[in-house]
Amino acid sequence: MAAFNQEIHVKTIGLIGGMSWESTAEYYRLMNQEVRKRLGPLRSAQLLIHSVDFGPIAQAQHEGRWDDVGALLADSARRLHAAGADAIVLCTNTMHKLAGTIAAATPLPFLHIAAPVGEAAQSQGLRKLGLLATAFTMEQAFLKDKLVQDYGLEIATPDGPTRAEVHRVIYEELCQGIVRDASRLFYQQAIAQLQAQGCDAIVLGCTEISLLVQQGHSPLPLLDTTALHAQAAVDFALQ
Repeated sequence: MAAFNQEIHVKTIGLIGGMSWESTAEYYRLMNQEVRKRLGPLRSAQLLIHSVDFGPIAQAQHEGRWDDVGALLADSARRLHAAGADAIVLCTNTMHKLAGTIAAATPLPFLHIAAPVGEAAQSQGLRKLGLLATAFTMEQAFLKDKLVQDYGLEIATPDGPTRAEVHRVIYEELCQGIVRDASRLFYQQAIAQLQAQGCDAIVLGCTEISLLVQQGHSPLPLLDTTALHAQAAVDFALQ
């Protein structure tokens, strides 16, 4: 009984998921695998998931109704807090545009997705990162500025037509569970474009991209935000 009582102090992570559920399933898999690796073969993560309906959120994103989405995700955070979560993990890069709104909704720690990316880049001696993500993340400042200001990194993105196609593939294919060889080839061309700009690594800055592109597809090191964020959440839970 004493051993059991000791183990129940492992922290519970509250996941705001569903954006899309394809990548939220990856968070669940990765976090449970990491806990099993660290604690033993029958061990698993203590998780709460509030999974939202992505369709109305995606529509609001493209219509610029960010305040509406912020209110919805703040409510998700409050639900997770009420259910007993010890920290909040937002399972999407794009919605970190609203990180401040979500973090302010509860007193719980908010584990920002940029932090493990910046820390991984620093630990590997990387300086200039190419960013592949939704158009919102590639073209707006909320993620790029955090990596630049907090970690001293330089961030590059592909040209406009390439950004548009990277974005399309995310919403029209990856978020729907569709993985196409032609799209992987296009992403490899985008990586080559960023390599030509002098980037020394690539940030997979949308949580679905790792469904399409893995390290074997890239000549540059990949910083997969999904895997890094999931690992950081496990680090917190097992502190």
